[in-house]
Amino acid sequence: MRTWRRAPAPAERHVRTHVRSMVWGPAEFVGLPPWCLVGEGVLAGVLGAGAVVGTALLGAWTGRPALASGEAGVVCALALALYLLLIRAGRALVGIVAVLGVCLALQAPQAAAGVVLAERGEVQSVVVTSVRTRAQSLDGRGRYVCSVADRDGVPLAVRIWRGCGRTTRPGDALAIVHDPMGRVPPRGVTTRAGAIGALRGLGGWATALVVGCVTAVVRSFRLSLPPAPVAGGDADGAEG
Repeated sequence: MRTWRRAPAPAERHVRTHVRSMVWGPAEFVGLPPWCLVGEGVLAGVLGAGAVVGTALLGAWTGRPALASGEAGVVCALALALYLLLIRAGRALVGIVAVLGVCLALQAPQAAAGVVLAERGEVQSVVVTSVRTRAQSLDGRGRYVCSVADRDGVPLAVRIWRGCGRTTRPGDALAIVHDPMGRVPPRGVTTRAGAIGALRGLGGWATALVVGCVTAVVRSFRLSLPPAPVAGGDADGAEG
């Protein structure tokens, strides 16, 4: 037996449209999005990503833990999400931007430390005192981690995994780069040098954040404000 589906009532269609507008943004334009909105989205994304990464760089360079740990970057990411809420962007897109911003803030401290070591780090030789195998590695990533000491026999508080490999043995010499001001922890010397190389890993997160901002801002476009409901009656003013 053929079943007939009831056509949605105008009120039901209005509710669906309203929900879709709240979740993904109304995007009330025809054809290509207005270029002013694209520019606003790019500007918001670039400023947001720059603030997240910039606070981590400032914290690592000056030794301010609140900035270097990424906490300030998380605040910048949430401020960007708040801005999107104020322009009434879609809630789902605001959530995506917030998640991308927080992920970028969590990745930025390591990259910022790499920038500091690339700009003012000094290379020194240390002695390996012990090597953890993959099964013993504490980070769960299958890396070899070396405990090291300086030439005077003073052990360093950090363990080194860059340059520590399968063939590394206790007593071997290992090159590390350290900050003479002691504001970032030392790490093993790698072939990727320079501040640009240290920031390269953040490119994907920053690009995704900018794209998310552009999409959220563009889809927030409204032709007009929704009409205010009439209290106590319908649109014609008649009592129910």
